[in-house]
Amino acid sequence: MNIIICGAGKVGFSISKQLSAQGHSVTVIDQSSDDIKKINDTQDVKGIVGRASLPSVLENAGAEKTDMIIAVTRNDETNMIVCQLASSLFNISKKIARIRTKDFLEGKWGKLYNKSNIPIDVIISPEIEVAKSLFRRLEAPGALDNVPFGNDKVKMLEISIEKNCPLKNIPLKKLTEKFPDFKANIIGALRKEKFIYLKKNDQILEDDNVYVVVSSDQLNQILKAFGHEEKVSKNVLIIGGGNIGLNLAKMLEENFDDLRIKIIEKNKTRAEEIANELSSSIVINGDALDEDILKEANLEGSETVLALTNDDENNMMACVLAEKTGLKKRTIAIVNKSNYNLLQDSLNIDDLVDPRMTTVSRIMEHVHRGTIGTVYSVLDGQYEFIEAKILDKSELLNKKIRESNLPEDIRIGAIVRKDKVIIPRSNFIFEKDDLVVFLAKREQLKAVENIFSVGSI
Repeated sequence: MNIIICGAGKVGFSISKQLSAQGHSVTVIDQSSDDIKKINDTQDVKGIVGRASLPSVLENAGAEKTDMIIAVTRNDETNMIVCQLASSLFNISKKIARIRTKDFLEGKWGKLYNKSNIPIDVIISPEIEVAKSLFRRLEAPGALDNVPFGNDKVKMLEISIEKNCPLKNIPLKKLTEKFPDFKANIIGALRKEKFIYLKKNDQILEDDNVYVVVSSDQLNQILKAFGHEEKVSKNVLIIGGGNIGLNLAKMLEENFDDLRIKIIEKNKTRAEEIANELSSSIVINGDALDEDILKEANLEGSETVLALTNDDENNMMACVLAEKTGLKKRTIAIVNKSNYNLLQDSLNIDDLVDPRMTTVSRIMEHVHRGTIGTVYSVLDGQYEFIEAKILDKSELLNKKIRESNLPEDIRIGAIVRKDKVIIPRSNFIFEKDDLVVFLAKREQLKAVENIFSVGSI
């Protein structure tokens, strides 16, 4: 597939890296010669220096023969113009745009986005997507991540294996003997910064981050089995009242009646704005690193602290201060610099969230068509959790898993059949319309498309 990416920032760089690794023909446009040089030097893609909103630049990038355009420049208006040109001049079939400005995202303006007005097929709002990701983490305390599949009937959990985990050092095949109520599929683990598939004779070890596929109604039971019995926090402190903090607070207000939310926002005008948009959250104007402000916000009594400002260093420092209160808290910080992940353990921060990868995962969902739905990237896109439906032409139809010749690097986690979630064994037989949740290595995505009889866009 021929794909044009407009914008060579962190998101554009990551998307082009993943797509080119999957075998797509990728062209990247950006005004920054430095960013384009970096892409040309490190990736097998074509980089062009220029304004993506100019028809001549798009033409030079091969827009006439392009299947998809992804507009992720730093400017919303540019991204919208790119999609308009892609439709009006070049008849590009799929157009994805990153849009941040709240005014462009208001529901009452939704009629703007259609073939007759602004032809954008998919709008990605990073701030909303990150807020959703954070909400899912708070919804499943004890899990590092909580990703819904199959219309939320299935969850993929990332769980840290701690010293007190009852399941560690036990071969997977014996888990059901020791824990008869254990209804989940342990797919793999991140061990010493390397992902490994786990087989029935393997064990999970302390300090592993394991990836588990489970029926949503079993979520709490499975977390408990892993030694995580944390309750949903009743007192949440959000540091930073930007769009991420505001959207998260709104989601929490809408879904939890008895939750006490406090937000610290440094800018007085912004603090007043978000206070007017929220119903029960308390907004405090001040510096989150100021001791008096932290006392006013009741840092000591907060069960979860989320540092969501635009300053990575301040976010990490706020989490460190929260830990120093002496009371156990869950701390989550947004960081945009990937090398800061190396400091997570030494600073005792529970979770570092990279907004870039959240956005990339959402965009990658829309690279495929047909039966492929939710996509969640692991390790910068080296692996992907995917959901796909069994169609009439699928080679899996009416076959047992053990007879299906699935590649070694594809692992099935769960099946949704009508309203029932099945954790399959090797004798499971696929049927038409089964929704399959599985993990695939990046190099196997072509095989995935063939197996499920789907194609790219």
